[in-house]
Amino acid sequence: MTIPEKMAAVLLTGHGGLEKLIYDRDVPVPTPADGEVLIRVTACGMNNTDVWVRQGAYGTEDDPSAVSTWRRQGNTLTFPRIQGTDTVGHIVAVGAAVNPARIGERVMVDFSIYNRDDDSLADIDYMGHGRDGGYAEYMALPAENAHVVATDLTDVELATFCCAYLTGERMLERARLSAGERVLVTGASGGVGSAIIQLARARGAIPIAVAGPGKEAAMLDIGAEAVVTRGRGDLVEAVHSASRGQPIDVVADLVGGPLFNDLLKILRPEGRYTTAGAIAGPVVQLDLRTMYLKQLELHGSSQGSRADFRRIVGYIESRKIRPLIGGVYPLSEFHRAQTDFMAKNFVGKLVVVPDAR
Repeated sequence: MTIPEKMAAVLLTGHGGLEKLIYDRDVPVPTPADGEVLIRVTACGMNNTDVWVRQGAYGTEDDPSAVSTWRRQGNTLTFPRIQGTDTVGHIVAVGAAVNPARIGERVMVDFSIYNRDDDSLADIDYMGHGRDGGYAEYMALPAENAHVVATDLTDVELATFCCAYLTGERMLERARLSAGERVLVTGASGGVGSAIIQLARARGAIPIAVAGPGKEAAMLDIGAEAVVTRGRGDLVEAVHSASRGQPIDVVADLVGGPLFNDLLKILRPEGRYTTAGAIAGPVVQLDLRTMYLKQLELHGSSQGSRADFRRIVGYIESRKIRPLIGGVYPLSEFHRAQTDFMAKNFVGKLVVVPDAR
């Protein structure tokens, strides 16, 4: 196929509101460097990280309210930046040292920039932050990060998995969730939360969801054993009732804020708490006595390792997890897509597609 010189893309031009996102039809198409491939993007899923990076909402260790980007190990974000992690597309060109036979492959992008040869995430970065991502018509990336997935799912369906499921899988790995254990999932209707429900079932564990009103049936449909409606009554009592008095082994928390202390109360002695988000507030009060007297483990988690990604691909190919599409938007209507995303009136993932698709 003929590759154009210019493409449409959404450019993040700085920290701030939606006005910092500009839809530009005159962006140069990237050229794949040595060891890279160029893909024609067909779909890209939306994530909380997109919003928080735009807002500069990650704070610093010295000032939680400071405008700051995602990495605590040193900033790699420069403007303008094309965001977008959950990218699916077709290889249309390859750089030197990449087999030309790869042209034509449909691939799901492992968006992680590992910066190390092992599975440590100590210096992790990602495409859409440290380099351009998939909110565009074309994207260049390392060939090793472009993975063929043996599935008949559509491109839009395949674009619902990567970031949310990779994040969720890493959380469960860190917490060592095993078959037969119970895990309480907050923010369960969102991308990561709904992923964790399915991933817990794939491990043989028993997920209990905390979700907003009106989303209870959807949570049961994707595998929750029971659902606690957020904001109705005492959370500790509601979870005890939902679990029929059985202990909660793991809390997978994406909400934080005022729920935090109740979540530690809910955990059994020697229980494990794992978090990869704090949509209700990142700064919480911790009574250390609860932590040490109950012998609790607290885990922070973000993204995932190469091994985590391979497990996600295996789950997709074996149909142990399924896509949950909350909406599909053309790239040119990105502001509407992100506005709807921030409103959270959906279950699963929102996906953006180039207008030509």
